[in-house]
Amino acid sequence: LAAALTAVGDDFALYAFASESRQRVLCYRIKHFGEAYGERARRRLLGLTPAYYTRMGAAIRHVGARLEQRTSSQKLLLVLTDGRPNDPPDGYEGRYALEDTRRALLELRARGIHGFGLTIDQHGREYLPHLFGPGRYAVLSQPQFLPRVLPKLYARLTLAP
Repeated sequence: LAAALTAVGDDFALYAFASESRQRVLCYRIKHFGEAYGERARRRLLGLTPAYYTRMGAAIRHVGARLEQRTSSQKLLLVLTDGRPNDPPDGYEGRYALEDTRRALLELRARGIHGFGLTIDQHGREYLPHLFGPGRYAVLSQPQFLPRVLPKLYARLTLAP
């Protein structure tokens, strides 16, 4: 998807996140807006490894603040995840984690930023409609198809009237 966006000239940013509590939410820059998607960004992307927990609300707020500064007519936050929000060491789990993530997405929507969730979690249909809203999420049953699915999904989300 990053290569395709670069080819068509769409500016984008890529971030990854992990958490170990509310005091330690890590947001990794892979590519900033305005930065070329070149070898350095590709190395950062390929260097990602799974770690820690998923305090999704905090990460959405952080990246959303960066998106809010953009003057683009369309602003999309595509959240790729392997599962539901949780960070159990300090109680960020269950209903609380879901509601915090939902609130973060509603706050973005109120500021004109559209969120869309894509997960490989086969239980995603249980909670993603509540977080992102109807039609604003997808569950990918076979992760190996991600490279094929992402460009089509992006076109659907950005070319729609």
